[in-house]
Amino acid sequence: MNENYRHRQLLNLLAERKALSTQEIITLLNISPATARRDITKLNEQGRLKKVRNGAEAVEEKPFRPRPIAVTNSINNADEKQRIAEAAAQLCQDGESVILTCGSTMLMLGSSLCGHNVQIMTNFLPLANYLIEHDHNDVVIMGGQYNKNQAIMLSLNTNAEAIYAADVMFTSGKGLTTDGLYKTDMLIANSEQRMLSRIGKLVVLLDSTKLGKQAGMLFSDIQHIDVLITGKEADPEIIALLKTKGLEIILA
Repeated sequence: MNENYRHRQLLNLLAERKALSTQEIITLLNISPATARRDITKLNEQGRLKKVRNGAEAVEEKPFRPRPIAVTNSINNADEKQRIAEAAAQLCQDGESVILTCGSTMLMLGSSLCGHNVQIMTNFLPLANYLIEHDHNDVVIMGGQYNKNQAIMLSLNTNAEAIYAADVMFTSGKGLTTDGLYKTDMLIANSEQRMLSRIGKLVVLLDSTKLGKQAGMLFSDIQHIDVLITGKEADPEIIALLKTKGLEIILA
């Protein structure tokens, strides 16, 4: 059990029980006394729990205040994308680990999730920087070589992405048909494809103008997409056609 996962489990238990003895933590997480004491100390220093004699207590969470990002006129369909991002955030459960790929909608989604008990994994540097600057507790930056044009990190090791696993991957693309999701940047698409085998759910975020379009390479077959979130402006005929393939669709 890695440290980040162990910390999330401990905080989830404290959220339910409010207080735990060190022995209870050792038993529930199946860890050594030294590891339990180290975790309690570290999370206490981060302000995520309160260290007490022979145990730990939950801390009262500060009221969450959304930290909106600056939406510029250069973002196409910005209002629709913001609604899509907010709907996507509602799918995330407390304590989950999620992968956010690159793009303006992902930046908006990251803003909506910032401050919540969710581990966010990304190689999109504008998003990673935003989360760090706004004190999000659990950020994993997937490493590699910096690609300036896309502002992302791409690994030169074809096996690197396979070490990352998450409950949900949120991604977008340039088009979606009954065949599946299309992306135009082949390097990014190939990098993201290598993570698909280690996620619990694939959620696609696309503004309505991209539905029914094919562009670039087929990133994922339609049957491997769990949820599509798009705007209420979407063409009803396209939505109906996609639903015949068994795709769950949320209109934001």
